[in-house]
Amino acid sequence: MSASTLEVELRGDVGGLTVDLALSAEAGPTVIVGPNGAGKTSLLMMILGALAPTGGRVAVDGMVVFDRARGLDLPVEQRGIGFLPQRDTLFPHLDVLENVAYGIAEVPRAERDRRALAALRELGAEALAARRTDGLSGGEAQRVALARALAPAPRALLLDEPLAALDVGLRREVRSFLAAHLRRLAIPTLVVTHDRADAEAFDAEIVVMERGAIAQRGRLADLAARPATDFVREFLDRG
Repeated sequence: MSASTLEVELRGDVGGLTVDLALSAEAGPTVIVGPNGAGKTSLLMMILGALAPTGGRVAVDGMVVFDRARGLDLPVEQRGIGFLPQRDTLFPHLDVLENVAYGIAEVPRAERDRRALAALRELGAEALAARRTDGLSGGEAQRVALARALAPAPRALLLDEPLAALDVGLRREVRSFLAAHLRRLAIPTLVVTHDRADAEAFDAEIVVMERGAIAQRGRLADLAARPATDFVREFLDRG
């Protein structure tokens, strides 16, 4: 398996969902769409290690982190995968720098702060380091949350509806920034969204999930040329 690749094969039952899919993602964004209950968030949780399917295998950048046949199931903190959940998870009792440094483990405090500040700087948010999180705008909070996911230098990144909580105007601004930044990252990134405009902005391969399986995959133009399901046709019709 080549470097900077996320390889996923999942089978069996998890959380009431029957899963049967295989997915390979190279460096850069891959967009995951599908109807409610299709298993999109569950897919991210299984890759992350928060849910364990009854069968399958997950490898990140050449390192196997889950293999049910071998009895291998690394805990979340050992998988080297960054995660940005849909809901705000910043700690209000910590300032921005402390929030970003939180996920960096097993290094001295000074090194944690250095890495956290570097992550903020990469996202143009260094000036926010001393701010309290309850005073941040929606766009600022999203950058801080992304910096926290990236600060430990993950080998892959999972984003679950990263723009869903933002209002329409702010969503356009953050979408543009996020799409540009994800294209610069040299790691596989799965982005779950329900918004066609997000899929267009990320300009990436789209994986359509339905009932725990992959119903179709391809670029937006490929899906438009041959929509495979009613959901795909509905998704393409969204403004």
